Amino acid sequence: MPVTLTEEQQDLANAIGEFARREVPDKARRDELTVEGPHSMEVYRKMADQGWLGIALPEAYGGSGGSMTDLLVFLEETSYHQIPIGGFGTTIITAAALERSGSEEQKQQLLGDVINGELLAISMSEPGAGSDVGGLTCRAEKTENGWVVNGQKTWCSNAHISKHILLVARTSTEGGKHDGLTMFMVPTDADGLEMHGIETMGGKEVNDLYFTDCHLPADAVVGTEGQGWRQLMAGLNLERMILAGLMLGLARRAFDDTVAYVKERHQFGRPVGSFQAMRHRIADNATELAATKLLVHDTARTIDANPGALFPREASMAKLKATELAKHLSLEGMQMLGGYGYATEYGMERLLRQSVVSTVYGGTSEIQRDIIGKSYGL
Repeated sequence: MPVTLTEEQQDLANAIGEFARREVPDKARRDELTVEGPHSMEVYRKMADQGWLGIALPEAYGGSGGSMTDLLVFLEETSYHQIPIGGFGTTIITAAALERSGSEEQKQQLLGDVINGELLAISMSEPGAGSDVGGLTCRAEKTENGWVVNGQKTWCSNAHISKHILLVARTSTEGGKHDGLTMFMVPTDADGLEMHGIETMGGKEVNDLYFTDCHLPADAVVGTEGQGWRQLMAGLNLERMILAGLMLGLARRAFDDTVAYVKERHQFGRPVGSFQAMRHRIADNATELAATKLLVHDTARTIDANPGALFPREASMAKLKATELAKHLSLEGMQMLGGYGYATEYGMERLLRQSVVSTVYGGTSEIQRDIIGKSYGL
């Protein structure tokens, strides 16, 4: 069955397209906005003015209370139009964790800031613990007045442009390896926190964090002490669907740009897209894109129909398929554009740089396959 949107969802998609044509009309403007990294605060604040940044947040805190499908439309369209708001996904993942587990004071303070255009970051990974979150060693110890944190974190997206970081630290070594983890809200200007950027293919995105006797007040805890792992697991649907939505949009962009090029590029007296070898590749890619769109949107609707339920198999499938497809189609685009695919002038190389890491963060493709396999009792 084809993917159908409500009238309101289609209006949102159209409005985002109009916004992109107005604010980021061409590659030159996009390059200008992303000199400091893939997130433009100028564009982000303008999106806040449109009321879009609270699409996934409750109305009680100023959001629009949108469904997973509403959020998916927003993610897919902003990614398709290459609007430089790279900090949005991490911010919404963090804000949703706050909405589920935070105190009323934390929600009132921070969710309104998010809707108005402030960013949040989340820090889990460490040099010795990536996919294995239970291996975290960054330690938070109780003091008379609160907590003191010591240890190192790494690959923390957007911390350098955020005001707060949702830190996952170990507060106990008792029980299983997933026990004794606690979430804390840490201001990025806190004493005892040192931050160093990590240069990547995608630009200035991620950071190493060093905590040295970083003191936090008692009310910095988000949720229940020692229950950080369970609180994180409650957000897996959202995290994986955010990545699926972003990469579905990018896959569409890579495909459309490739088709436009092979229609215009002439060799041997005719468009290169008219050669059978090229037509068949386009046909296969179009079929994969259509199937992936159906999978991702069907998963979003399944989640909408069952609020609060976890769908580890379905969400992992959506994340796995969309991210692998985005990487594949950007590589296909680079091959079919020939030398122009490799040139920064055209932008296909930007899509490749954006997509290639998507199969790593948010749970690698290998981890997603393992989750899917286990869901069948394997």
